Amino acid sequence: MIESEIIIVGGGPAGSACAWQLKQHGREVLVLDKAVFPRLKLCAGWITPEVLTRLQITPESYPHSILMFTKLHFYFYGRHLPVRTRQYSIRRFEFDDWMLQRSAANVERHRVKDIKQQGEEFIIDDRFRCRYLVGAGGTGDPVYHRFFREKQPRIPEKQISTIEEEFEYEYKDANCYLWFFENGLPGYAWYVPKGNGYLNVGIGGKSMEMKRRGKTIRDYWQPFTDKLEKLNLVTGHNFESKGFTYYLRNKMTKIRSGNTFIIGDAAGMATVDMGEGIGPAVESGLQVAQAIINENPLRLERISRFSVRNIIFSR
Repeated sequence: MIESEIIIVGGGPAGSACAWQLKQHGREVLVLDKAVFPRLKLCAGWITPEVLTRLQITPESYPHSILMFTKLHFYFYGRHLPVRTRQYSIRRFEFDDWMLQRSAANVERHRVKDIKQQGEEFIIDDRFRCRYLVGAGGTGDPVYHRFFREKQPRIPEKQISTIEEEFEYEYKDANCYLWFFENGLPGYAWYVPKGNGYLNVGIGGKSMEMKRRGKTIRDYWQPFTDKLEKLNLVTGHNFESKGFTYYLRNKMTKIRSGNTFIIGDAAGMATVDMGEGIGPAVESGLQVAQAIINENPLRLERISRFSVRNIIFSR
């Protein structure tokens, strides 16, 4: 039996931020993840200056590719609204691996299947034992499904479906574009350049609203790629997109039950206006770490429910 005071299931930004904060205070941490890092993770990879500040890093100290945008180009029903700001894009392939290594936590490759509670301890697959258990495994997180699903069931209206692809491309336009509500999509599409010649494009929308219209997210993909071709943003590319789902923040979000916690997408922490996930994931991980370190109540008010504030005031 492998024992650790704290076990975190999932090594993405939420889990690694939590592990890093705990290790900074000398706590024993083990991270379990089913994947081998670095691993491909589809994501627009948009991070704010606040995320960098909370992680105590700077663009100059980050050892991988990072691009800064001083302007975002929003389109609402075709109307252009440029917004001056300061935002960044990273590749999750690089960022997640670096964050996990930086945490200095022990890491085991393991797919969690069974979790039992024995008194004040938790037993995972009869192989791992801990006192504190943190679920950071995304929408399908096993800690959520074992301890939180009945107490905090997912709200269908909060589910977001996405399709996207990240690929090497010699893009000529290094601007970031976001198109809202085009072709009836109850959400938005994006074009996000990244460092070292990579590009991420995708669409996301409310699953239930699309279902009510008799559509799925796939119905909006072809019009979007046609638009990229028409604008000469992406030409001659054979798309091999993938889809996934996640959940927006719920007003009644509960991320602690005794000594079990859920953070990031496991808790459905994405912002309600733009579905931004990295910022809330990092902040929820840090907040849970502080709750364990200081035995304090969680301060969910520090985890922003909206992205617009970070866009407007980050200049």
